[in-house]
Amino acid sequence: MARAPYQVLIIPYIRKEAHKIMFALFRRSQEGYWQAIAGGGEEGESIIQTAKREAFEEAGIQQDQNYVQLDSCSGLSVVSVVGEFMWGCDTYIIPEHCFGVEVDNQDLLISSEHKEYKWVCYEEAIEMLKWDSNKTAIWELNQRLLRENLK
Repeated sequence: MARAPYQVLIIPYIRKEAHKIMFALFRRSQEGYWQAIAGGGEEGESIIQTAKREAFEEAGIQQDQNYVQLDSCSGLSVVSVVGEFMWGCDTYIIPEHCFGVEVDNQDLLISSEHKEYKWVCYEEAIEMLKWDSNKTAIWELNQRLLRENLK
């Protein structure tokens, strides 16, 4: 199946207590940096279908979990994502759509794309993450979850 011109970012989280939220970060196998789950769409998939497929493939997260689409959406250069002008010489930037997914337990699987994962609090996540788009998305998700607890 052909790669679609967009990317998804998925941040797994678990609520430990009313005001204690933990986020799962993944260390890339080859590059060694920390990030949330990320991947590309396939032609014919909706954005949420892509997010659910990628979360299942990379961490074993079941597709019936509670996904929340975030307002965060970054533009990524095609060269940094796929290494070439895959969608023609006029496509320079593709969107990265962001999601949070609440999981039932902390036991995740790990794909060959990552060498480990770690559950961390928001502050630690901000320190560990490499990409600004990941930091923005996790900030939004954290704020949404904290405000939800205040209601």
